[in-house]
Amino acid sequence: MAVTLKDVATLAGVSVKTVSNVVNGYAFVKPENRRRVEEALAATGYRPNVGARNLRRGRTGFLALMVPELSIPYFGEMAGLVITAAQRRGWSVLIEQTQGTRDRERATVDSLGPHLVDGALVHPEALEAGDFPAAEGKIPLVLLGEHAVDVALDRVAIDNVRAAHVAVSHLVSLGRRRIAAIGANPQRGTSSLRLAGYRAALADAGLPSADSLVEPVAKYHRAEGAAAMKRLLAKEEPPDAVFCFNDLLAVGALRSAAEHGLRVPDDIAIVGFDNTEESAFSLPALTTISPDKAAIAEAAIDLIHSRLAGTESAAPRSVQPPFSLEVRESTVVS
Repeated sequence: MAVTLKDVATLAGVSVKTVSNVVNGYAFVKPENRRRVEEALAATGYRPNVGARNLRRGRTGFLALMVPELSIPYFGEMAGLVITAAQRRGWSVLIEQTQGTRDRERATVDSLGPHLVDGALVHPEALEAGDFPAAEGKIPLVLLGEHAVDVALDRVAIDNVRAAHVAVSHLVSLGRRRIAAIGANPQRGTSSLRLAGYRAALADAGLPSADSLVEPVAKYHRAEGAAAMKRLLAKEEPPDAVFCFNDLLAVGALRSAAEHGLRVPDDIAIVGFDNTEESAFSLPALTTISPDKAAIAEAAIDLIHSRLAGTESAAPRSVQPPFSLEVRESTVVS
């Protein structure tokens, strides 16, 4: 027979209310009573009925996380951090991978509701403003990453324009003058922002911004970065530095540079974006923009929690976690 709160209370010599307070994590329990309850919980093997608890609260106990591709390390790492942050609030996380297509993203957003999840964290690639109204007001939604979509929802994102500016300014400070960019893609909101930061940094340094040095990509994958780098190196005047819009593109660019017999950073410097684990173990190790991914995950979960608790104002909030430039061997000789 299942162990009940009353069984635990009898063994601990306290009230059922005290046991409930300990199980639910309330702070105002006398240390001695807490100790006795915890010992009784361990002795009886009591396990709370999370489903029943959530039912009483009108909650499901689940959050949704929508990402384009889990195979891209940034999204895989972010998913892990979101799960950790959610668990501290008592939530489990359901993950949907959309491949960044508008149809899949729209179908996912439309399916979200209080019968399924308590809230959702959404990283869209192709959604437009008109795709959101069906979900607005049903559950708290938080947009992850900067996007051009004009919709009244909470957002958590670093300043991509400023981050790109910092990356390119670093290359300029090293004496690089013919700086290329890999990652232009009109379907990705962050692409236009990083491109804007790239162009602004060149302008501030008095350097020309040539369209011929901006390489478009279809996907932010290693192979795309390698192919784009080959095109750049085939030019009559190849670049002496490259800013890649994510680490996977940069890893591909490193590969092509090596195949062309170039030394990095002596002959060409390369900067990535995202500071994924792979960037620290590439050869040479990759200089990269490092968003505070843990802060992004925590801020998003906090926003959902606050919305459900009714402690947030009606106006949407925008949270901008910090970032830094992680300088490694791909730009500076160690």
